[in-house]
Amino acid sequence: MAQLDGRTVFITGSGGVLGSTYVRRMLEQGAKVVATDLPGHRFDGLQETHGDNPDFAIYPLDVGSEEQIVEIFKTVEGDGWKPDVVLNNAAITGEMLMGAGGSFPDFADTTLDDWEKTMRTNLTGAFLVARQMDRDIVGKRPTTLINVASMYALNGAHHPIYDGMPFKNFSAYGVTKAGIHGLTVWLAGYWAKRQATVNTIAPGAVFNGHSEEFQKRVGELIMAGRMCEPDEIADTMLFLASKQSGYMTGQLINVDGGFSAW
Repeated sequence: MAQLDGRTVFITGSGGVLGSTYVRRMLEQGAKVVATDLPGHRFDGLQETHGDNPDFAIYPLDVGSEEQIVEIFKTVEGDGWKPDVVLNNAAITGEMLMGAGGSFPDFADTTLDDWEKTMRTNLTGAFLVARQMDRDIVGKRPTTLINVASMYALNGAHHPIYDGMPFKNFSAYGVTKAGIHGLTVWLAGYWAKRQATVNTIAPGAVFNGHSEEFQKRVGELIMAGRMCEPDEIADTMLFLASKQSGYMTGQLINVDGGFSAW
């Protein structure tokens, strides 16, 4: 029996390096997967890769849009999908900003618009998804929510490793990822009597085409001595999405090669 047989997983931000790995691995482990992402090349890539799989569906979704979030679970269930696992995975990251031609100003030059845009996607979006789960899913069937944080959720960024790199760590990212776990622990207690569990996974430094110099700098901060592969994060995500994690709730699981343990 595959690890996720009988589970239907709803994923936000499905097209990134981790999101697409979760989609692939969960399908391999017997889950039905409802992927969502902004329209564009990442969305199209998922559709091209998995569109012929009857256990896969994909929907356009901007997690910062309250209107879209309010409708998404009704739309998905109307099409015959009944999610019982939800991954709050959508986020604005430094690599994403770099790919979109974004800039990385000094903290003093950070605009309120950039700060609020990151808050809207990374944290408010997670709240909107969870609130809609509360309205449409929680209490109707046993439910699992997994919020995706970061190695920087509860640890400060090592700014020197970004010197001379085409992307930086930026303040709003770490703040939103810390807030993600605050949402987890609040919801874990609030939903406890309604057969719902809520946990946070905090991925470490995931390799995504980084330069050898950046890999070296990051590796020196990590007990394992290297960046991780996306599948190494997915291994833990599969466990959290499975029935095997049914007695876990309100937890923060670091998958960071020992970064947080120094």
